[in-house]
Amino acid sequence: MTALELEGEGDERRLRLNGDWSLAALAQIETQLRGLPGGLQGTLICDWSRAEAPGLGPAWALLSRLREVAAPGLSVRHSGGPPHFLELLEELKTGWHAARSAPPSTPDLEESVGKLGRWVVLQGTEVRAVVGFFGRMVTVLGAAFARPRALRLSSLARHIYETGVTAIPIVSLIAFLISVIVAYLGAQQLHRFGADIFVVDLVTISVLREMGVLLTAIIVAGRSASAFAAEIGVMQLNEETDALRAMGLNPIELLVVPRVLALIIVMPLLTVIADAMGLAGGGLLSLVNLHIPLAQFTYRLREALSPTTFWAGLIKAPVFAILISMVGTYRGMQVRDSARELGRLTTVAVVQAIFFVILADALFAILFVQIDF
Repeated sequence: MTALELEGEGDERRLRLNGDWSLAALAQIETQLRGLPGGLQGTLICDWSRAEAPGLGPAWALLSRLREVAAPGLSVRHSGGPPHFLELLEELKTGWHAARSAPPSTPDLEESVGKLGRWVVLQGTEVRAVVGFFGRMVTVLGAAFARPRALRLSSLARHIYETGVTAIPIVSLIAFLISVIVAYLGAQQLHRFGADIFVVDLVTISVLREMGVLLTAIIVAGRSASAFAAEIGVMQLNEETDALRAMGLNPIELLVVPRVLALIIVMPLLTVIADAMGLAGGGLLSLVNLHIPLAQFTYRLREALSPTTFWAGLIKAPVFAILISMVGTYRGMQVRDSARELGRLTTVAVVQAIFFVILADALFAILFVQIDF
């Protein structure tokens, strides 16, 4: 017996559904559904009285095919005890077609303002949390003047070694190589005008005012901001910071302040080392590539220096240190619940530390131009 029989002509037709209408017969039913003529008009009555075990799949296929072959104005009715889920399928089918045919919605003003408001509230909460964190740290530092033991000298010495001494090789190497690159590229351009000697000025000013401290800060941000966030984050996951609070100890005093002070101490020293290695790289390339002897390089270096050239770079170092250490420790204290959150916040700490360092450097550049420093 065929699964479908279309009877009648004109404006009223009857579609008899026969035999097995379970999911097992779906392939055969779909084949016969494709044989229905297109452009059906008037009224179509689907007779389910002879359908056996009607399933969701065949019923959905029937509704889909009827929508394809229906002419405008076709009315479809069901008789003979249709399955109970047929009404639900019709509603789903109607909603699905309406969603597909609807034009893509454009965000209205209310939705845009709502998104902006949520973003502003989120950023306000974040700023308030950062200010509170900074305030707690300053409170601990203020108390350290009355109670010097709060500085935790053993912890401070360990962090000075880890963030400063162990960073000397990579900082020196990067500063040396970058200075060589700058000197080489500058020599190529200045040689066209017979101004090779001004390579010394280029290297001296760029290294001492900008590149020495900026490269050092970026390297330290990659090393120390991630290390601070990861170390404190693991302690958060292991509930060690909660244990410190339970013992009456302040996690800010034990975990944050020593790291911040250590970085403030080592950043100017690393900057001086980076400046020295940068000048050494520029001098080496000037000697090898431009045949400028060391005595002439040194003399030109002194001529290129102004009273503020060296200090313009060194002044930035403690500010960059505060930004890097604050971001790393703050993100570490934010870790909750999972190792995935630890990895995410460690990455955020590095990215934000580098961003704030570059932003602060840009602000310093504008300030120094305004005050002619």
